[in-house]
Amino acid sequence: MKIEQIYTGCLAQGAYYIESDGEAAVIDPLREVQPYLDRAQKSGASIKYVFETHFHADFVSGHLDLSRKTGAPIVFGPMANPNFDAIIAADGQDFKLGQLTIKVLHTPGHTMESTCYLLQNELGHATALFSGDTLFIGDVGRPDLAQKAAHLTQEQLAETLFDSLRNKIMPLHDDIMVYPAHGAGSACGKNMSKETSDSLGHQKASNYALRANMTKAEFVKEVTTGLMPPPAYFPLNVMMNKQGYDSIDEVLKRGQHALSPAAFEAAANETGALLLDTRSPQTFAAGFIPNSINIGIDGGFAPWVGALIPDVKQEILLITDEGREEEVITRLARVGYDFTIGYLAGGFAAWQAAGMETDHMPSVSAAYLADKMATEAVNILDVRKKSEYLSEHVEGAENAPLDYINESMLQIDKNKTYYVHCAGGYRSMIFASILKARGYDNLIDVDGGFNAIKNSARFKVTDYVCPSTLL
Repeated sequence: MKIEQIYTGCLAQGAYYIESDGEAAVIDPLREVQPYLDRAQKSGASIKYVFETHFHADFVSGHLDLSRKTGAPIVFGPMANPNFDAIIAADGQDFKLGQLTIKVLHTPGHTMESTCYLLQNELGHATALFSGDTLFIGDVGRPDLAQKAAHLTQEQLAETLFDSLRNKIMPLHDDIMVYPAHGAGSACGKNMSKETSDSLGHQKASNYALRANMTKAEFVKEVTTGLMPPPAYFPLNVMMNKQGYDSIDEVLKRGQHALSPAAFEAAANETGALLLDTRSPQTFAAGFIPNSINIGIDGGFAPWVGALIPDVKQEILLITDEGREEEVITRLARVGYDFTIGYLAGGFAAWQAAGMETDHMPSVSAAYLADKMATEAVNILDVRKKSEYLSEHVEGAENAPLDYINESMLQIDKNKTYYVHCAGGYRSMIFASILKARGYDNLIDVDGGFNAIKNSARFKVTDYVCPSTLL
């Protein structure tokens, strides 16, 4: 028996490869399926099943491509109604995999089709639970994402989740290993651990949502309190996972068009495509194509793309570090942005060499800002989340969260100069680049963000409040 967790940090997502006697199954695969095909080939195994725990909201799963390429059927739990051929399993149904058995446990609550898969060894003993978004390490799935589809309130879904946990999961024995679909950083829960697996017994002892003496009313209150609005792209990804999507091969072919600077400029003018620069924030600041926005590939790339680009069908032209074009196209496709139509051959250096127009983003150090504040009043924009800001911030700074940039920009006066920071410099450059593309020319980035500001010990900072106490 082989169990492998294939974890993708930028999405905080865990897919699973299970193998026994030359037969393999994949649970919750990512959009790009070649790694699963390679893994099976390495062992001389054939992929027999593709299991989905639910219709994912935060990423586009690879179930369709993996099924097409292997012939393996897609398996969903009860109440799923996809627009493609799939096995809709019954609660308690068994699937044989070599000497192993995978049992379906219908656990509605996060969504109504949410299902866990219980792995039993050759002796029939349960050894692992693939819990999807029903049970995380330290948390449970948020109950507010499927309200419209289920025609239920988040409180009613939370009540359903309570019953699923108590009736299906908590009665299982303590030494079963729990393998969830997500870890810390995912927006599918609010208090996930950085650990990506744990024993069920330890979760019963440590996970707030599994307290043995917890009433249903207490569970509903604790699970629903403090939920922030989900990213806007979530329902769009659900529909793609439910209705179908283009093959990843087609997406890559469409996006991998190398364009000269002149052809890139012509494409931008003709199509109205979004110019997306995925280089590091400070590299972008030093020089970029006018009206391009920066979301660095080496940060929380996919979730921020989903949060800030409202239309998954938006055409995109890329400016990347050379050699990373396919990676960027793939990571865009993971969250449903399938319409990359080309990239700048040779990157920004080629654009410069061609004598094309460039722009830059002013960026200063924390020390420079401290010197400036010693002689005059300045405007500081803190673009971190509200909870981060309330936890600790520079006295006098305004909070303008990147998460709600359209609302945040309403408080900005185009005639004033603002020094913009986040925690470390990634989000502030996204914020500043978007506003600059919208005509805000008086934004100056603070390199290193709040971390650099605090470490300089030259700023008045509010007293620290543990963010875990903030809702």
